[in-house]
Amino acid sequence: MNTARQTILEQAADHRETEVMQHQINIDNYRLAIAEIDANYQGHADMAEFRVRLDDLLQSSIVEQMKEAIMLKVIKAQLCTS
Repeated sequence: MNTARQTILEQAADHRETEVMQHQINIDNYRLAIAEIDANYQGHADMAEFRVRLDDLLQSSIVEQMKEAIMLKVIKAQLCTS
């Protein structure tokens, strides 16, 4: 593998690792916020609406994290074959 390709793949792997971590931070935050709303904001219509939005964000972040993890895996596989 030529040096430029190797460098680009290494940078792409670093970027994907960061993306996976950022999604995990969001996932953790959404779960904690949902638990906070469930524990302390029952009966607040605005918070119930916010909770629904957080649940949507949680689900989409989980899916996006899986996509990033797949891309990271294939990038690392290319690096191993070099």
